[in-house]
Amino acid sequence: MKEGSLWRITLSFLCLVTIHPPPNFCTAHSHSDSEVRCIESERHALLNFKHDLLDPSNRLASWAAASDVDCCHWVGVLCHNVTSHVLQLRLRTFRPLYDELTTDAQYDAQLQTYERSVFGGKINPSLLDLKHLIYLDLSYNDFNETQIPKFLGSMGSLRFLNLSSAGFGGLIPHQLGNLSNLHYLDLGDNDLYVKNLQWLSGLPLLRHLALSYANLSQASDWLQEINKHPSLLELRLSDCELSGFIPPPIPSSINFSCLTILDLSSNNFENNSILFWVFGLHNLVSLDLSENRFQGPIPVHLQNLTSLRHLDLSWNYFNSSIPNWLYSFSHLEFLNLYYNHLQGTISSAIGNLTSAISICLSFNELEGKVPRSLGNLCNLKEITLQGNNWNQEVSEIFQSLSRCVSNGLEILDLSNAQLSGQLIDELGQFKNLVILSLGSNSISGPIPWSIGNLSSLRSLDLGSNRINGTLPPSFGLLSKLVHLNIESNILEGVVSQVHFAKFMKLTTLLASRNQLTLEVRNSWIPPFQLNYLFLRSWNLGPRFPLWLLSQKHLKYLDISKTQISDAIPPLFWNLSSQFVYLNLSHNQIHGEIPNIPMILSPSSMIDMSSNHFNGLLPCISSNVSFLDLSDNLLSGSISHFLCYKMNESKQMSFLNLGKNLLLGEIIGCWTKWKNLYTLNLGNNHLSGSIPRSIGSLIYLQSLHLYNNKFSGKLPSSLKNCKYLVTIDIGKNEFVGSIPSWIGHRFSSLMILSLRSNSFNGYIPEELCSLTSLQILDLSNNKLFGSIPRCVYNFSAMATNNNSNDPILLYGRSTTYGYSWVLESALVVIKGKVLEYSTTLQLVKSIDLSKNNLSGEIPKEVTSLQGLQSLNLSFNILRGRIPDNIGAMGSLESIDFSVNQLSGQIPQSMSRLTFLSQLNLSNNNLSGKIPLSTQLQSLNASCFIGNRLCGAPLIENCSISDVKPNVENKRSKDFGGPEVDWFYVSMALGFVVGFWVVLGPLLLNKQVRIMYFQFLDHLGFKLWGFVAQTWLRCK
Repeated sequence: MKEGSLWRITLSFLCLVTIHPPPNFCTAHSHSDSEVRCIESERHALLNFKHDLLDPSNRLASWAAASDVDCCHWVGVLCHNVTSHVLQLRLRTFRPLYDELTTDAQYDAQLQTYERSVFGGKINPSLLDLKHLIYLDLSYNDFNETQIPKFLGSMGSLRFLNLSSAGFGGLIPHQLGNLSNLHYLDLGDNDLYVKNLQWLSGLPLLRHLALSYANLSQASDWLQEINKHPSLLELRLSDCELSGFIPPPIPSSINFSCLTILDLSSNNFENNSILFWVFGLHNLVSLDLSENRFQGPIPVHLQNLTSLRHLDLSWNYFNSSIPNWLYSFSHLEFLNLYYNHLQGTISSAIGNLTSAISICLSFNELEGKVPRSLGNLCNLKEITLQGNNWNQEVSEIFQSLSRCVSNGLEILDLSNAQLSGQLIDELGQFKNLVILSLGSNSISGPIPWSIGNLSSLRSLDLGSNRINGTLPPSFGLLSKLVHLNIESNILEGVVSQVHFAKFMKLTTLLASRNQLTLEVRNSWIPPFQLNYLFLRSWNLGPRFPLWLLSQKHLKYLDISKTQISDAIPPLFWNLSSQFVYLNLSHNQIHGEIPNIPMILSPSSMIDMSSNHFNGLLPCISSNVSFLDLSDNLLSGSISHFLCYKMNESKQMSFLNLGKNLLLGEIIGCWTKWKNLYTLNLGNNHLSGSIPRSIGSLIYLQSLHLYNNKFSGKLPSSLKNCKYLVTIDIGKNEFVGSIPSWIGHRFSSLMILSLRSNSFNGYIPEELCSLTSLQILDLSNNKLFGSIPRCVYNFSAMATNNNSNDPILLYGRSTTYGYSWVLESALVVIKGKVLEYSTTLQLVKSIDLSKNNLSGEIPKEVTSLQGLQSLNLSFNILRGRIPDNIGAMGSLESIDFSVNQLSGQIPQSMSRLTFLSQLNLSNNNLSGKIPLSTQLQSLNASCFIGNRLCGAPLIENCSISDVKPNVENKRSKDFGGPEVDWFYVSMALGFVVGFWVVLGPLLLNKQVRIMYFQFLDHLGFKLWGFVAQTWLRCK
């Protein structure tokens, strides 16, 4: 044995001898009737202590006041076996633990039981009468942020004090420093703070100190004070806000060199130099430095800590390769390097970690292959390598691990690791596997039959791969399975009752986005009770699956796109109160939706869009936060829906009733809908004016009223909705001028569509303040005046720096994924009405067509270099096309047709390399069409009605005076034969004049007689006048 190792063992022994008292110093016991009973004064002290406690579940029922009851028999009380003095009070409440195999329902039930059993109230000073009390544990209770009683510092016999997670708050009393006999102090997981730690100097025997979650930011002397405790074995300072700590000068020696457990996690340390003193703690067995901001290589001085069994460096910014010296830690049992930026490969030397039980290298930037030597670590129970770039066939890994590791391995996580290849039969050798995660890879091929041999499996994740074929019947042998995820694969074929035969414990089934067909008897009752069921894109129809009625604990259900064309049985709606997430969308379900007044879970989501539901809108529970009933056949008024339970505030943040047959006015019940972020009532038959109460929706971000019959002016109260990102009120009957406050109030507005209304007046210059605007559609109104020159302020249109993130309307994280809804908008581009959603954030368009706008096209518009579509057609614009239009390099569509523009087409237009749609027809343009691939490839109709020449027109520019093609001027039918309206009007005038004058003479005899009599009379008068004039002149 080496001399250094012998020295460390000797030192550890001396530490233990010094710290631990002689055995059997005092013990608790069970009493018999002949034994000495508890001290009367201590019994009264305990009763007084109980009096001030809140005990909702009556855990202290045994603490009876009767004099014949021995307090040493009371729950949580331990007495000395000779003197009967109370030595220990063990009143801890045990909080339930949550892991990925615990269902939400199980955890919720356990949590409710825990919350009903915690002690509260206040701590009575009668505890001071327990002079011999050496052990006090009040952890995991709730004392409602009260301060730790100062009198506890007078309980001089205490050796063990645990107040962790007990709901204490405020300043830690320095009087605790009087507990000179204290060995164990745990104040962690409360809302506490200190000004300094000098009071610790009064605790010379301290072995265990836990101050986790206490604010120690003011205690700049914490390290020096702790260094005064040579007996310290365990130190826990997690999340103590020590990020501003400046390390003091290196002490000559570390006095607490016996320390075996050190936790400095979650302190946001950045400077690796603060660890100088850690490297001298050669007896450390457990070191936790997780959730800090350490960066660079893993500190090389850690290699001195060769006694380590537990090392946690997760959630930092270490960006080197895994150092080779780390593989020499032969005692290391738990290694956690999760979520760093570690690079390179895993060395085959990892096989030297022969004591390893758990290795976690997930979410780094490791690459290469998983070394085969990992299969030599026969003690391994957990391997998590997810979120790396292995680029390896999954079969190689299973072959490497199929040696001794396969016998004991319980957790294997290789998800999101860029694995390919197929699953092999060797998978069946891992019979002790409890958790197997292979999701989010490129694994292909069928699921092997041997998967049925994994008899211990409780969680299986094969989701988001390319697995094909059918689901093997051996799946039904996995009798302990709790969680199953096979979603987003290419599985096909029939799934029958056989596959679920032994799934008695199954609570989660995620199988969406496959091509599977479920064929079971109508009377089938599954052996499981699910909490989560996702079968999107399966074939469950055409009948509604009646077996769902047996699922009494179902909270999340997605059976969208499952080819159901049936009515929903009434019993199903009785389950609605338990749903947190319900998605029946994109089926052909018909019938009426009953009222859903009771949803027990807050923030519930209901999506029944794209079906054939009819009848009136249902009344919905105020707890629902997301409701999508769009694209159905719902009819009638929405008043009863909006005004239901007006005494309750609605939790609704997303409401989509678009694409239905709703009619009538929307009355002013919006004051209780203040949580709305998205409101879509588009494509209905709603009418009337917008009520002023819509201004109550102060958090509204998306407003869609498109294609209704709304009328009147926009209410000024709408300006209260200052977070609006989208306003789409096109195709209605709104009147009045465009409110100028739109530009002042909606600084985040990206989409403004007022098209096809009756807005009049000028375009307000205040709109130029909308710097985030990407889509502006004012077409088909009655606007006049000039285009504002301040359009250059549309800075979002002036850049090509587009966000790749879609515009999110609603997003919510769930236990098994993320639910979201994207914004969508109808945009007229290239003459077509297109709906954009996933790429909406990339669209930039201005449409001012079909108004009475006059003046010139402002040259400032050419600064909008990110604009893709510009439509100014059917106005009265004059002047020249801006010379610098070629600077708008993103333009794909330009329509200036049917205006009075003159001059030549700017030469710079030839630089518009993305241009695919151009219409300059029916203006007064002249000269040669510039040469470019885009312009010459366009149809000649794009240039007709001007004095232009050159390709694609047939007019040759070599002729000195090009004649205007006036025969086609101002035609509005650009797709058919052209008509010269001058000759048409001449012919029509001749025909009309002929029949107006001569028609009555030809058809009516009396009119003919009267007409010729009139001519005769007029002739005689004219002849008389001429004769008289001639005689006078003569």
